[in-house]
Amino acid sequence: MSLPKQTLAGIVLGAFILLSLGVGAGYWMARRGSSTQLTNAAPGRAAESQGRKPLYWYDPMVPNQHFEKPGKSPFMDMQLVPKYADEAGSTGGIQVSPNIVQSLGVRLGRVERTALPSRLRAVGSVVFDDRLLQLVQARVEGYVTDLHVKAPFERVKQGQPLADILAPQWLEAEQQYLSLLNADVEGSAALRSAARERLSVLGVPEATIQTLESTRKPSATTTIYAPTDGVVTELTARAGSAFVPGASLLRINGLKTVWVNAQIPETQISAASAGSPVEAHAPAWPGFAFKGRVLALLPDVDPQTRTLTARVSIENADYRLSPGMYVTLDFAGSPGEAQLVVPSEAVIATGERKVVIVAREGGGFDVANVTTGREQDGRTTILSGLKEGEPIVLSGQFLIDSEASLTATLSRLQSAPSPEVQP
Repeated sequence: MSLPKQTLAGIVLGAFILLSLGVGAGYWMARRGSSTQLTNAAPGRAAESQGRKPLYWYDPMVPNQHFEKPGKSPFMDMQLVPKYADEAGSTGGIQVSPNIVQSLGVRLGRVERTALPSRLRAVGSVVFDDRLLQLVQARVEGYVTDLHVKAPFERVKQGQPLADILAPQWLEAEQQYLSLLNADVEGSAALRSAARERLSVLGVPEATIQTLESTRKPSATTTIYAPTDGVVTELTARAGSAFVPGASLLRINGLKTVWVNAQIPETQISAASAGSPVEAHAPAWPGFAFKGRVLALLPDVDPQTRTLTARVSIENADYRLSPGMYVTLDFAGSPGEAQLVVPSEAVIATGERKVVIVAREGGGFDVANVTTGREQDGRTTILSGLKEGEPIVLSGQFLIDSEASLTATLSRLQSAPSPEVQP
């Protein structure tokens, strides 16, 4: 059934009027609620309207620093917060209930002034001590008739026979000295002394000379002996071979002490001064510590690694260390000047700053920006930002720092000017 055109037009007109009234009422209520909300969100302006005057402005993260005018904090990316006269009794910072402090397990410590000894750890390789090197050389020409040391790197002891050699010049000098030993004429004493000196200059071993004096018989071959304990690192003599004056027959390196060459960064070279004690540990001898000292810092900086070589002498009386071994060196430097020191766990390091939470009387906490120095043995030196004896937080400081950030955010919101409400 169809309605008349007049009736249909009346229904449409009534619906349009009702819709317009609903939209208008909704807009009026929304404007009223928005005005009320913005008015409540402006306590700063309300405080100013009530006659509250700021004493100063401050950064909630650094409450001890006061500013005379509002503006942006030089410490953080935030606006300064006003401190009003009726809040003068408050010292800023963060207030935490004693019950919460106990439940968080907050531990306190104090800033100390002490001198930290400079310590350094490096790795180096063992080499022979060149001061213990002994060369067995020929001062005359001759032949090796027998060789008692058959291969390189054999260990020898002082006085051990090394080789038997035949040297015509030695035999001639021995016969001349023997003839003077049996002579008993005027001036023979001086001649005997000169002949004995000639044997020493030619390189005849002292033991051979003493045997000649006791037996009064020359020997065609002469035995040479090891001048020191060590290792035969070079063996050029062979049985039946000839040699010329100045030729090296054997090379013996001692092992009572060894050298370790360690590469030290140039920024830490002060911890490896000459004469400072060193303790070495070798993987081949776990649990055993070798004592030594720094002999010298070689004046040659590697341009690639920016390191210097520290030459360290290590005691090796029982021959445990051998050349080529790797050892870890602990350098114990002398104590430096006394500085402010805190446990390293008290320092909070962020991407832009380092802070330490300082405890106040009455359960409050402040956030102190600090400049740190070197860290060693779980302690960090403080160059600025703290005073000696100040109580600091050692644990739970991350939660306190988070509370400081939240407090700063709320303070900025409370002091932010409210936008004007358009009628």
